[in-house]
Amino acid sequence: MPFTQVGSLRIHYRTAGEGMPLFLLHGLGNNSQSWSRQLAGLQDHFQVIAWDTPGYGDSSDPDPEFRTFGELAELLKGFIDSLGFRKIFLLGHSMGSTLAMEFCAKYPEYVEALILAASTRGGRTNPETNERKLKNRLHNVENLPPQELAELRTPDMFSPYAAPEIIAEAKRIMSMVRPPGYRSVAYSLYHADQTELLGSIKLPTMLICGEDDKVTPVPESRIVAEKIEGATLHLIPRAGHVCYIEQPEEFNRLVLSFLHKFDKGEA
Repeated sequence: MPFTQVGSLRIHYRTAGEGMPLFLLHGLGNNSQSWSRQLAGLQDHFQVIAWDTPGYGDSSDPDPEFRTFGELAELLKGFIDSLGFRKIFLLGHSMGSTLAMEFCAKYPEYVEALILAASTRGGRTNPETNERKLKNRLHNVENLPPQELAELRTPDMFSPYAAPEIIAEAKRIMSMVRPPGYRSVAYSLYHADQTELLGSIKLPTMLICGEDDKVTPVPESRIVAEKIEGATLHLIPRAGHVCYIEQPEEFNRLVLSFLHKFDKGEA
């Protein structure tokens, strides 16, 4: 398993393929294992790299824990630098999309093109639910066994059409969450509202959202798409929040159709 050092943190990542690097950023309840279908399905076209966010998977726990996506963007920059890349494709899912927005606003020179899946600008866009969501997340990760937390949260991530085996896989992955990582991301989402920085993102951008996404519904992706100049939005039928797991063939097809024009110099 490949690791790299970023300051005091040992960061684990999965990688497959060769070519232009495509970095994958997972969501709150996931880790790099969630991207297995993208590592397999896109490796003939890119060097696909999926990290474990600090505090997730096999990466070390942040100490001190981070509280904002600004701090996490600095860690992501350190991760990319440690691997020697200066230009990448960037794909973020859910909280990974919030991080991707932050990173592109701060370090646009690193990113050739951006993909935001099941995007969210952060909790501060909805003050009525933000405090409650933070309290629930903190209570659950600190008081429930990981398997119970996974049983509680995973069903909402899928459409009614999801196969039982992929739901079971998502539960297994979410049962690996650890308090330091989960708390750090929960606080980062609580403090985040990326609305104002979206207008500063001048990169080619595609958004993807499952039509049945109950966690970050389609209207949120529409708002983000409208505020990033030139961004396009594609909906995937019969898919919920983790659309890249539930409908990987269509998800990968959209990624390829968007990114190939940059590989061929057509952008």
